[in-house]
Amino acid sequence: MKDFAAADKRSAARARVVIAGGGFSGLWAARTLANQPVDVILVDRNNYHTFLPLLYQVAAAELEPEDIAYPIRSILRKYPNVKFVLAEIERINLDKRIVYSADYAISYDYLILATGSTTQFFDTPGAAEHSFQLKTLEQGIALRNHILRCFEYATRKIDDERKQQLITFTIVGGGPTGVEFAGALAELIHGPLKKDYPSIDFDYVSVILIEAANGILLTFPKRLRDYALNRLNRMKVNVMLETFVDKVTPHTVHIKDKNVLPTETVVWTAGICADSITGTWGLTATRNGLLKVLPTLEVEGHEEVSVIGDLSAMEDGRRQLPRTAPVAVSQGVHAAKNILHKLKGKPTRPYVYKDKGSMVTIGRNAAVAQIGKRTFTGFIAWMLWLVVHLINLIGFRNRLMVVINWSMDYLLFERAIRLILPLWKAAAVRKKDRT
Repeated sequence: MKDFAAADKRSAARARVVIAGGGFSGLWAARTLANQPVDVILVDRNNYHTFLPLLYQVAAAELEPEDIAYPIRSILRKYPNVKFVLAEIERINLDKRIVYSADYAISYDYLILATGSTTQFFDTPGAAEHSFQLKTLEQGIALRNHILRCFEYATRKIDDERKQQLITFTIVGGGPTGVEFAGALAELIHGPLKKDYPSIDFDYVSVILIEAANGILLTFPKRLRDYALNRLNRMKVNVMLETFVDKVTPHTVHIKDKNVLPTETVVWTAGICADSITGTWGLTATRNGLLKVLPTLEVEGHEEVSVIGDLSAMEDGRRQLPRTAPVAVSQGVHAAKNILHKLKGKPTRPYVYKDKGSMVTIGRNAAVAQIGKRTFTGFIAWMLWLVVHLINLIGFRNRLMVVINWSMDYLLFERAIRLILPLWKAAAVRKKDRT
């Protein structure tokens, strides 16, 4: 194992900040510390930042994966005090202040943990083994490949039961990701795919959205929830409320106290938890593995360590903030500023999130948005959603390609990314992501 400190000629007078994770929170923490009197090392398992709010569009054949990914080194190269290391944090020695990957031992004065979250399956039998997730680019590609393959197989001479399993698509979770993917998938199916596969009777194609609560988008006002529900129904999405999944098999979804749904596609978007490896780091965690933090986002007893983004859980009983990009960005900035306060001998400040609003798109000309006390639906909300996501997308090329693909979809009712890419080895990716 290499001693990273030995190869890194940093000034002994400057503090070193190690940031684990190149998502929204970690990246914005690094940007905030750029050109400051500290040495920053950003560590991530991938050499790119993924714009996760648009990942579902990769799975729905609307965008290519490279449209929502941007090289981390390109983002950071203009900051001379920020370095990038391609690695994955495996363990932490809190007493010696060293983080370890398979290849490096990296010492730190301050540590920011922003490794994100993974999918929580609530101990549902078979869910982890037989469900698709939407957390990484690989998972988005694997899901797109699978959906297109289902239609290819459905054109063959097979029995009706098998065909129904192939053309029934089930989404578990009525939050923003579930709603957005359900709408995008319905438009893909009843638009381009209906023209591509004339031999299939699309009256039998089903998109089912399952939600355990009594409504979708529970964090939104009732007017917006009702609009979203009505819109999904008009798009032929079967929304099943107050419905619990008991078990998932390769060919079925078992509903508690109800029937069994024949399906080979289960997309699980309900719930988040921490990666199991965080439980070995010696930090206090919640039941789902999220790490407890003080109001300042620091860890009690190890105030040199901050936890931000999806990985953090407030310890003082305050309401849990939504797991969205704006929250992650603001936490990254706050944690970085607190480190700068410490270096100047100033007290750290508690984190207070200023809600900038929430928005969810449901399909063409349809979205819901809440900005302050004002709410919007329909075309206005949809335009707001488009503008906000384009502004926050990193990279001119990415913005340009996204605009081109969106324009083709809107003007021509076409999605050009209907490609099954065997080079991604979707089956192998799915197996790896489940283990």
